Amino acid sequence: TVNGSSVGWNQTHHCKLLDGLAPEQLQLCRRNLELMPSIVHAAALTKAACRGAFGDMRWNCSSIESAPRFTPDLAKGTRESAFVFSLAAGVVSHSIARACASGEIPSCSCAPAPAEPPSPDFRWGGCGDNLRYGLHMGSAFSDAPMKSSRSGPQAFRLMHLHNNAVGRQALVDALETKCKCHGVSGSCSVKTCWKGLHDISHIAAELKSKYLAATKVTHRHVGTRRQLVPREMDVRPVRESELVYLVSSSDYCTQNAKYGSFGTQDRQCNKTGSSSDSCNLMCCGRGYNGYTERVVERCQCRYHWCCYVTCKQCERMVERYVCK
Repeated sequence: TVNGSSVGWNQTHHCKLLDGLAPEQLQLCRRNLELMPSIVHAAALTKAACRGAFGDMRWNCSSIESAPRFTPDLAKGTRESAFVFSLAAGVVSHSIARACASGEIPSCSCAPAPAEPPSPDFRWGGCGDNLRYGLHMGSAFSDAPMKSSRSGPQAFRLMHLHNNAVGRQALVDALETKCKCHGVSGSCSVKTCWKGLHDISHIAAELKSKYLAATKVTHRHVGTRRQLVPREMDVRPVRESELVYLVSSSDYCTQNAKYGSFGTQDRQCNKTGSSSDSCNLMCCGRGYNGYTERVVERCQCRYHWCCYVTCKQCERMVERYVCK
């Protein structure tokens, strides 16, 4: 994210500026320079979406800021790494698909018209997000490191390849029909529709649900091959739609570098709530401290013809609570 956002991406040596690329990704970069702005953008989007999805939980995805030098919570086969890698895989494909539709990538364009016949009240048209191209190039980039033994044990690589596919499937499931009306005075006498992707926050929310229901697996022989199977043998087989992990996580209550836990001391919490950001859950039973904060905000805004807005500044006192 840091090095890539200021690069023109017109020379193959620019690929070496990106920290943490696997050799296979470096080759893909050199062959597909036009994709790199979308991939760099996807890295920033992944960070923001992860922080947004987990901002109210003990593990709040703050460790993603150190990527690609991951702390143990993301470097090992944890439930958290399952979420982050699946999200990153989905977002890379999402970013490329959107860039195709907006004309930012010379090698692709709008998605072809859907094969399904349109309803009587609309026709296919517009410029749909090119999901097919996004999935093809995104999977090539995301999966490349995990196909090499340099990336770690086979179980670790199989886990991430599985979760990458789950992230991309969440993208496929997020494809929806979007429409625009044409007609005199805003009427909808003609409606043009296309297939477009949901926003990344929607996909992150879907993957967070899968994170909460993720299955712990182990790597053992099934027939002649070693596969990932549920650790508890009486549990149903692993589904293609669910996230899997190998290593149990810390409770993230206290700081512990061995597990990549930053702890929740001084984290803000909700005194009256009962969800994951409540002081009872966030503070792990240690209690909390309260303080009063003065907040200055715009108020009594008025629109003036034409065309500006004036506002006053109002002050109010807000009660805040942080974990001990």
